Amino acid sequence: MSDKTPRKPNFKSMVPDGDNVTRSVCAACGFIDYQNPKIVVGSVVEWEGKILLCRRAIEPRIGFWTLPAGYLELSESAEDGARREAQEEACADIEIDRLLAFYSIERISQIQLMFRARLKSPDIAAGPESQEVGLFSWDDIPWKDLAFPSVGWALRQYNETKDRSNFAPFTNPIEGL
Repeated sequence: MSDKTPRKPNFKSMVPDGDNVTRSVCAACGFIDYQNPKIVVGSVVEWEGKILLCRRAIEPRIGFWTLPAGYLELSESAEDGARREAQEEACADIEIDRLLAFYSIERISQIQLMFRARLKSPDIAAGPESQEVGLFSWDDIPWKDLAFPSVGWALRQYNETKDRSNFAPFTNPIEGL
């Protein structure tokens, strides 16, 4: 084999020198393939006292209601990602107010950053990942049909702070640990 012929990776599970966690390491070149948590960004979006929800058109939890949210892209700020997700899922143009919550979902290696936001106009429509979208008054939120526990957490924490301009971001409620 010449020096210019690329080697095929030969990954093995091992603890690299100077580390204390088992990782996937290429035995040929020593490259460490770090597996890190995924970051989700989203928003509790309000318009005239109503909350924007999206009925999922994709798995997991197809047919259940969620907030506009999704994975952060490389080289994208968390705020830009939340705005992009609202646009993609609900054709919604939003204005971010502030960080509402930071959730650690350890069982699926996920970090969620949820913002508090407002619609710039009530013009919304289902994007490709949503079956439908709607603006819900508090009493009309389909609580039993929410897609994920963190959706309920964010909604309740939003409701607790909707009239406040200053608060510390929330974390997982005790019930969610």
